Amino acid sequence: MRAQDSATAEAAIAVPAHPPADGPVPASVPASGAATAASTAPTADPAHTESIPVDGNAAAGGGDGAPGGGTTRGRGAARVSTRGAVFAGLGVTAFSLTFPGTAWALEGLGPWSVTACRTALAGLLALGCLLAWRAPLPRRRHWPGLAVVAAGVVVGFPLLTTLALGTTSTAHAAVVVGLLPLTTAAYSTWRQRTRHRWPFWAAAVAGAVVVVGFALRDGGGGLTGADGFLFAALLVCAAGYGEGGRLARELPGAHVIGWALVLCLPLAVPAAVLTLAVEPVQLSARSVAGLLWLVAGSQWFGLAAWYRGMGMIGVGRASQLQLAQPLLTLVWAVLLLGEEPGALAPVAAVAVLACIAVTQRTAPVGAAGPTRAARRARGRDRT
Repeated sequence: MRAQDSATAEAAIAVPAHPPADGPVPASVPASGAATAASTAPTADPAHTESIPVDGNAAAGGGDGAPGGGTTRGRGAARVSTRGAVFAGLGVTAFSLTFPGTAWALEGLGPWSVTACRTALAGLLALGCLLAWRAPLPRRRHWPGLAVVAAGVVVGFPLLTTLALGTTSTAHAAVVVGLLPLTTAAYSTWRQRTRHRWPFWAAAVAGAVVVVGFALRDGGGGLTGADGFLFAALLVCAAGYGEGGRLARELPGAHVIGWALVLCLPLAVPAAVLTLAVEPVQLSARSVAGLLWLVAGSQWFGLAAWYRGMGMIGVGRASQLQLAQPLLTLVWAVLLLGEEPGALAPVAAVAVLACIAVTQRTAPVGAAGPTRAARRARGRDRT
C-alpha cells in the first residue's frame, strides 16, 4: 500500500527548456511515472532545464478531466496564451500609429532625417533602459539574429516606408501591413521549422486577401511608384519579426529590440547629424509629436511588447494579430489626418476579426513556449 501511495505522490521531472517549435507551453506532459521518467530521460544541463510538477493522478492514468496536474497545466497554458496575445495586441496598437506618426514627422523633416533621428533617439533610450536594468550582454549566438532585427525593423522597414509615404497615402501604405502577417508566418515556418495546421493557413490567406483588397480599394485601386519601397519593406520586416520572435524565447522582448537598437547607434548618430545638416528642417508641434511617437511608441514600447508576446505565443499566432493593424491605421488616419474612411470598413473589420479568431485557436504542431532563461530574466525585470 505504501508503494502504491508513493507512486501517486507529486514528483518533478526535468525537461529541456529549449523546445524546437514556437508556440505556447504544452497543456500537459504525459508521463508513466516519476521513477520511469527519471530512469529513462537523458542527463540535461541544469542551466537549460526546469522542474515541472507532475501530479500522480495524471501519471497514474487520469485524463484531462481528472483532478491533477493536467488540468492545472492547461489553465496555466491558457493564461500564458492570453497574456501573450495581450502583449502582441499592445504592439499592434502601437504599430497602427506608425504611419500617421510618420506623416506628421515628414511635415517638418526629410525622409532620411526622420529615419536617422528615429533610430538614434530610440537607440539612446534603449541604452539608458538597458543600463538601468543592468541587462547582461547577449551571448555570441544571439548577435546574428539581433543583426537581422536591426536591419529589418530598426533601419529597413522605417526607411523604406518613410520613403514610400513621401509619395503615397497612409491608406495605400496599409497594403504592406496587410501582407506582413502572412509573410511573417511563412518566414517563421521556414526558419524555425514550425508546422501549422491547414485552418491556420486558410484563415491567414483569407485575412491577407481581405486586408489587401480593402486597402487597395480604399487607396484608389492599382499600384503606385512607391510600391517598390513597400514590398521591400514587407520582406525585411518579416525577417526582423521572425528572428526577433525566435530570440524572444530566450531573451526578454525589451532586451531583443533594445540590443538591436544599440547595435545601430554607431551609424545612427552620425547619420542623424548628417541628414539634419543636408535636408530642410521646419519643425512644428505636429512634426515633433510624430517623431517622438516613432521613437518611444513604435520603435521602443511597441516592439518590446510585440516581441514579448511573440515569445509567449509564437511568431505565427502573434503575426496574425497584425491583420487588424491596417484597419486601426485607417481609424487613426481619419482622426488625426482627416482622411475619409471607406464604406466597406465595417465589413472588412468583421472579416478580419473572424480570421484572427481562427488563427488564435489553431496552435502549431509541436508547440513550445518561452525558455526558462527568458522567464527568469522577465522576473528580474518585474522586480
